Amino acid sequence: MSSETIEVPLPNPVANAVPAAGWQRLMLLPLVILAGMGLSVEAGLLGPLGSQVGHLWATLSIFGVGTALLLLLLLFSGPQPGPAFSQLPRWQLLGGVLGPIYVVVLTLATPHIGIAMTMIAILSGQVGKSVLIDHFGWFGSARKPVNAERWLALALIVLALILIARG
Repeated sequence: MSSETIEVPLPNPVANAVPAAGWQRLMLLPLVILAGMGLSVEAGLLGPLGSQVGHLWATLSIFGVGTALLLLLLLFSGPQPGPAFSQLPRWQLLGGVLGPIYVVVLTLATPHIGIAMTMIAILSGQVGKSVLIDHFGWFGSARKPVNAERWLALALIVLALILIARG
């Protein structure tokens, strides 16, 4: 048997995307940081909600409120072409499965290990997987090989996780 690996090419939906200029990327950072802060608030809200109504009901209520908000935004944002979901690769819709799993985990973990520990653990998983996705160019992302700086960043996040767990 041969030890060759077979690489399955995935469609690259961002192949023609124009990368943001340095100043544009810098302007996006505060927005992304605020969104991250919102996730910590969400975790703080979900823990007690999950304890009171159950983890799955809490998840359903959060997604229900989010769906209602998105429907209002679509309704008032003016005419837009409808999505062509039938033409999308099915794997692109997997985020719809991962989102509720993430929220259920938040409702389960937050009351027991706290918001800071939950969020740094999530961050370590997110950054670790993101480095792999960038390294291999999965899901159409631009390939960015793992280098010493990225290894150091991962190590520092793991160190933060250990320090928060001990504190």
